[in-house]
Amino acid sequence: MRALEAVARHLSYTRAAEELFVTQSAISHQIKHIEDLWDFKLFERRGRHIVLTEAGHAVVPVVRDFIRRITSTLEAITEKGENPSALRVTLLQSFAFKWLVPRLGHFNHEYPDIDVWISTSDELIVFDSEKADVGIRLGYGRWGNLYEELLLQEYVFPVCSPHFLEQYGVPENPEDLLTLPLLRRNAVDILQRWRDWFKDADVVVRKMPKGTQFPQTSLALQAAIDDQGVALARSAHVLDDVKAGRLVQLFPEVKSKSAVSYFFVCVPGRESEPQIAAFRDWLMREAAQSEKEFEEMLS
Repeated sequence: MRALEAVARHLSYTRAAEELFVTQSAISHQIKHIEDLWDFKLFERRGRHIVLTEAGHAVVPVVRDFIRRITSTLEAITEKGENPSALRVTLLQSFAFKWLVPRLGHFNHEYPDIDVWISTSDELIVFDSEKADVGIRLGYGRWGNLYEELLLQEYVFPVCSPHFLEQYGVPENPEDLLTLPLLRRNAVDILQRWRDWFKDADVVVRKMPKGTQFPQTSLALQAAIDDQGVALARSAHVLDDVKAGRLVQLFPEVKSKSAVSYFFVCVPGRESEPQIAAFRDWLMREAAQSEKEFEEMLS
């Protein structure tokens, strides 16, 4: 496989042999072996040069992907063997990007001996010895097979960039937002949507205006930062951006509480393990600080 990938990249048996520290004859034998095995030609000669056949063009990307995946998997297995005590955390990508990762340096400073490995997924994974030690889940709670602890409750509100307000003017009432480009998520899930916020703002929406749609909250927020429209944000995702002046909260008087919350979860009984307990306690302190800062921002 490596011989095939190297020859396909260099279109040269000689350069592939130099890269892999073998003889040109060895490379030639490897290619012939795989062509015999698969019963089709991968390369053909064009004068003094070799080129990929049509079958070769089809196979090489698959081989490259296989090599990348197997290399990554082997590295992960090796790293796990070298550091079996690493704390593996699974959570939503948007929450990792906008809330956890910016604060993770605080944890590393407090607990330099605990390595945290982050894994992001929108799926509800099965917690076992191979996938994750702890997680941060968004939902209603009551996962019967897990230990859970409420981490963060959120409010939902519109945000946009200061430059966007300079271009379009400051909306005077919530209904004015219907005349502006609204940035929306197109995923089907349990999160509140623009119609829910308008309902809390006592605005009757007969038809939602057209606007760009995104698969993730973090993408919609980045578009708002880039002056593309008004996004519907959750407080934990935009607290840092609002404090830094990258985003402006609109209509803070509309109290639209998120129906779902963030929970710390793990396998029952593991919550008292030293590393997990340290991470859980740190998360709770950071979450409490975030909620306090958001309340101060509203007031």
